[in-house]
Amino acid sequence: MHFETRCVHVGVNKDSAYNSATTPIYPTSTFYWDSLDSNKGYDYARSANPTRSALEENIAKLEGGIDCRATSTGMSAITTTMHFFKPGDHIIAGHDIYGGTFRLFHDIYSQNGLTFSFVDMGDIENVRNAVTPNTKGIWIETPSNPLLRVVDIAAVVGVARDAGAMTIADNTFMSPYLQRPFEHGVDVVIHSTTKYLNGHSDVVGGCVVTRDDERAERISYIVNALGLACSPFDAWLVLRGIKTLGPRMQAHERSAMAVARMLEEHPRVGTVYYPGLESHPQHELARRQQDGFGAMLSFEVEGGRDVAERVLTNTKLFLMAESLGGVESLVSYPDTMSHASMTLEARRAAGITENTIRVSIGIEHPDDLIADMKQALES
Repeated sequence: MHFETRCVHVGVNKDSAYNSATTPIYPTSTFYWDSLDSNKGYDYARSANPTRSALEENIAKLEGGIDCRATSTGMSAITTTMHFFKPGDHIIAGHDIYGGTFRLFHDIYSQNGLTFSFVDMGDIENVRNAVTPNTKGIWIETPSNPLLRVVDIAAVVGVARDAGAMTIADNTFMSPYLQRPFEHGVDVVIHSTTKYLNGHSDVVGGCVVTRDDERAERISYIVNALGLACSPFDAWLVLRGIKTLGPRMQAHERSAMAVARMLEEHPRVGTVYYPGLESHPQHELARRQQDGFGAMLSFEVEGGRDVAERVLTNTKLFLMAESLGGVESLVSYPDTMSHASMTLEARRAAGITENTIRVSIGIEHPDDLIADMKQALES
């Protein structure tokens, strides 16, 4: 089946009693057993739930994995993967990753015996030079948040294999519609399902997708043991959202490209960060490893924080909010919002400045978004 067809049909036909055309919600905490040794595959909802299983089946199929575990948040998905490692292990990550991921690595797990190197992964030599005898994992976020740097996934996988390290890719920004890291050799893929997979800003969730039996078994054990699974209702909301993932991503990208081109020509805008623009330094790499350019972009407004604040507070259609991936367009200020959990030094080293504005393009008509952003810039 084509991708859009799988979005609609995988994980759906679960109701043999009434032939429901949609996956039922099973708001059930416990399931009774047929005997001391057998049940119908479910006993307690922390371990497994039919609605959640349907979502996991769907996402695994879309990413090209063999198994998926849906978690309560994107951060719990990341937390799950960190249990692959033990004290003394070294992990390489990008220097411009999502602020919450940086905080978890820098403030939490570095206090529990793991060590991290945050490098500019746009240059594969930086990754190679960061490898130590204790390197056990490389964290890939591409495009990066918020400056949309593109990481050469296959090249990083090559470095990791030479080092005997695992690769984990955060595919939230692209969704499996536009990028499938397993096709480039990645070992584990995670998502914040809050974002494009759900797509409607009405749930928080995450998932971890694996492509081999050993890691799948380990992830399943960790999610159950730590109690990180998402609720049945949240799973149903994400599964409902995935049905329109394909047409949503097409609409998102159409408007993102139009807004990015307008910004690139606007006299009050400096650098525009969007891989779909030919001026983006990794445009050709993005063309090779992605099926499109997505709906996230950032730009530098001329004039510092005061000017950025005026732009952010004078939009009419763009809501000033931290999240992304919903049908409505959002603008945010990474310095005090999505990346405030990074140290000031880390933000500046990553290239995040007082002029940086991040934009999540929704599915509104591009002409309306362009007109709104222009009037905000001219305010």
